[in-house]
This record gives sequence, structure tokens and C-alpha cells, in this order.
Amino acid sequence: MKTVPVYLFTGFLESGKTSFIRDTLSDPDFRENDKTLLIVCEEGMEEYDEKFQKETNTAIVTVDKVEDLTYDFLKTCHKLTKPNRVMIEFNGMWNLTNFLDTVDFPSSWLLVQILTTVDASTFEMYLTNMRSILLEQFIHSETIVFNRCDENTNKLYLRNNVKAMNKGVQIIYETVNGEIVDLEDDEMPFDLDAEVISIDDNDYGLWYMDATEHPYKYDGKSIELKGKVIANRIDGMNNVFIIGRYAMVCCADDTSLIGLLVHYDGSDSLKVNDWVSVRAKVHVEFDEEYNGDVPILYAENVGITDALEDELVYFN
Repeated sequence: MKTVPVYLFTGFLESGKTSFIRDTLSDPDFRENDKTLLIVCEEGMEEYDEKFQKETNTAIVTVDKVEDLTYDFLKTCHKLTKPNRVMIEFNGMWNLTNFLDTVDFPSSWLLVQILTTVDASTFEMYLTNMRSILLEQFIHSETIVFNRCDENTNKLYLRNNVKAMNKGVQIIYETVNGEIVDLEDDEMPFDLDAEVISIDDNDYGLWYMDATEHPYKYDGKSIELKGKVIANRIDGMNNVFIIGRYAMVCCADDTSLIGLLVHYDGSDSLKVNDWVSVRAKVHVEFDEEYNGDVPILYAENVGITDALEDELVYFN
């Protein structure tokens, strides 16, 4: 039995899902004349006309309620269309976690990717008012596409809020013209070429996310930063502690630790929850638990300092 890959697209209404799907199916390198079953769960401003369906060899089925996505319904869709691939344009207001936990696909269908589209110009509004729904979309996604970016878009703000929710997700930035743009080093709020890179308290999260995503950019460099002692003993290791802070993911009661291992001969003198100022050299080493290269700090100086008035990390 031939496997039928399933691609699930989520995001709020008018986030660019339909445009992204249209562009993908219109790409000859992707299409290759294969039959696509497209299950549309909400209708936005853009539509799939008959010409598009014919040119892309796409069969479209519209669904109004998540409860309609039953095994029997999906099996019937498969039988009638005989697709080589399936795309689901998911309703951004439906509970994605519940759907993934309960959906029963036909035996030949295999969910291979979840992708979320986000309108960069409205992200802050949704983050403020609908953070829990964004979190649900982001934690399940392999790829997040921020579209409608312009010269005023703060890509650091976008990336680090997303990375606090899903560290491993791939992020793509697109302009209003569909061009892909990158996050440049000169957008960082600290000097990467300084003899000692000084990390401001408000920039801890930004630096952490960049250092864990691009560790070799900091390999061999000296940094100064402040954080809390999360642990002063690690099983099987001597003279190490964990420095870190907690980032707000959904709400103040739902936080994620963003911390690093520090080699320091005086670690036994530190107490858990002490606030410390650290000057250290960064070395990149392989971490089995993370299954990848990570930045490790080798402390040159550690001093007790005052706690921050607000200990949480925000990516504003």
C-alpha cells in the first residue's frame, strides 16, 4: 500500500494559509502532476477557483465542523479522489491538540508536516489576546512562516517569542512580495565583536535563543550575564552549576526554563536560587540529551548579585 503524505496547515483566519497553499501547489517542482486532496476547514478572502483546481490537479472538499473529520468521512474522500497527497487547511480556532489526539486517518495516510502561517503585522495583537491558542499551534509545528514582513518588522521579537514555545521549530520570514528574508546579526541588541559581549538583563532571552540556535557564532568568545542558580549539582559531573531564567510561554503560571551549564570551581559554594553575575568563555560541545551542539560556559568570575525586580524573561 502506497503511503499518502498529509500536510496540515494551521494559523488564524487571514494569516496567509490559502496563499501559501496556492503558491505551493502552483510550483511545478512540488506538483509533478500528482493528485492532491485539499480539505478546507475555513474560508478566507482568497479562494480556490476551478481554473486553479484543474491546473494543479486538486480536488477540494469543504468541512464546517471539526467533528465532521471522521475516519469514515476521510476514507470516503480517499476513495473518491485517490490522492497522491493530502493537504488540510485547518481552522485556526479549532483545538489542534484534541484533533491530533483523536483523528483517525485512513491507514495509508501519514501526517508528515504541520506548518503554521502568521501575519507578522498582527502577531503582537494575537500574542497579547490569544496567546494560549498561538501556543497550541506553535508547539505542534515543524515550520512557522511569518509573512507580510517589512523594514519595520522586528524579526527578533517574532523569533524569540516563538522559540520560547518551540525551540526546534524552523522559522521563515517573507515580505509582502513573497521574498524570503533572513535575520541579520546586526539586528542583535548587543555587540558580537566586543572583547566581552555584555548581555543586558532584558536581552538574556534574545541571547540565549540565538546562542542555542547558532552556537558556533559564540564559540571562544567571552560574555557577561546575570541569572539565577537553578541547580548547583549535576549527577556525574564536578564543579558545575546551571544558570538560567524562566521565560513566559503562555502565562505567568506557564513558563519555560532557559538555562545553560556553567563550569565553575566554586560551584559548591553557590546556593539554589542565588542570583549571580557571570563572566565566562563560551565553548561549544555535544550534548547527548539535546542530541546536538550546545554552548557551555566556562566561568572566569562568578559573583553574588541582587535579584531582578521581575525575574521572568519577555521577548518584547
